[in-house]
Amino acid sequence: MDTSWWPAVAAVVAVALVVLVAGARPGPPRRAPPAPEPPPGHGTGPPPRPRPGEMWSLVDGRMCLVLALGPVRVRRARVAWITGKYDDRRAGVIPLPPGTVGAQHGRAGFLEADRPVEVSLWEFRTRMGVLDPAVWDEVRGLGGGG
Repeated sequence: MDTSWWPAVAAVVAVALVVLVAGARPGPPRRAPPAPEPPPGHGTGPPPRPRPGEMWSLVDGRMCLVLALGPVRVRRARVAWITGKYDDRRAGVIPLPPGTVGAQHGRAGFLEADRPVEVSLWEFRTRMGVLDPAVWDEVRGLGGGG
């Protein structure tokens, strides 16, 4: 019986075993990508979750109405500011009904719906309530709100 081919078979088996053992060895553990860090000054955990039609107070004390939310990965919302000043030169300033946040204590409140801005979700501090449905119907389409 000719055994000259046995060393070649043994070499192929040895190489196959080395490949299998090297592939089965655990390398450094694969970790999921880290969650995005909140901006400085914010706590841990997820950002607030405002919804369109809600009124919120921001970290800097300004009040706003949420018109629309951006994509989840962007973590931004389109808002309109709530103010106590009426500017008759601007067509997009909408008076708020009495008792609305920003229109308390006998003061008039106005929604600046003509100049929506993008705000980081991390800037939202306190939910102040939901806008009156009649006013929301008037505002909904302004500034990309939906």
